[in-house]
Amino acid sequence: MAVDGTVFDVPDSEANAKVFGYPATRPGTKAAFPKVRLVLLIEAGTHLITDALMCPYRIGERKRVKKLLRSVTTEMLLMWDRGLHSYAMVQAVLAQKCDYLGRVPKNVKFQVEKVLQDGSYLSCIAPDGKSKKKGGTKIRLRVIEYTIDTDDEPQIYRLITSLTDIALFPALLLATEYHRRWEVENTIDELKVHLLGRKTPIRSLNPREVVQEVYGWLLGHWAVRSLMFMVADRTQISPLRLSFTGTLHVVRRAVPKFQRLESEEIPFFSPGLSKKFLMNKYQSVKEEVIRE
Repeated sequence: MAVDGTVFDVPDSEANAKVFGYPATRPGTKAAFPKVRLVLLIEAGTHLITDALMCPYRIGERKRVKKLLRSVTTEMLLMWDRGLHSYAMVQAVLAQKCDYLGRVPKNVKFQVEKVLQDGSYLSCIAPDGKSKKKGGTKIRLRVIEYTIDTDDEPQIYRLITSLTDIALFPALLLATEYHRRWEVENTIDELKVHLLGRKTPIRSLNPREVVQEVYGWLLGHWAVRSLMFMVADRTQISPLRLSFTGTLHVVRRAVPKFQRLESEEIPFFSPGLSKKFLMNKYQSVKEEVIRE
């Protein structure tokens, strides 16, 4: 699982500006459009968005992303980028009995307490002032440092994790898995660029309708990715091997077929029949997805 956030423009109406707000600009200038912030909890292996929250632009990602922890459970590994690093984040994730793997900024320092055989080391993260007043204490963690060679200059990565068993979770495995966090960026691209396919994603002039549009947008993405997962599961391949845009084209071509069905052919409110019916109706669509 991975968490991240994004922002997008909403129409420049008085109501939208009042609720969502504008980004900061140079003195004497104003941004062209108000912006709404969206934070997402995404399953990296399927691109399924399992939870999402909207908020005004002025509320930062760090604050809102912790609300998404309501949807994480034990046996999950939650990943985040350095912009979301904080003691409060680590503490909140552990309170959910969930493991974590996060990147830390350059300015964050850790004292080496014990060097492990794979080159990683044990350390502690100290509470910030606000957390300390609430009774926060040092939290033991593992630090993994490695370098990636690039064309310009080598990039140093530092990760922190609650997974301290090097036999089960060697540093190389965790470093490799962390880079699957970038699937979040691909998911956001699917959502913002490919799903709608228009220059102005949000058209509503009122905040309530903006929220409705965004949730409809999220549901549409969920429907497409759920179909892709179903296809991948039945054919025993990774969902990431299927094309999102290809699947989207297939679904759009199939919509008129479903629109011509009689109401009695769509037993959505009959749990015993729905699964069998949908599996039969989607079979031809799935075959097209695989071909795409």
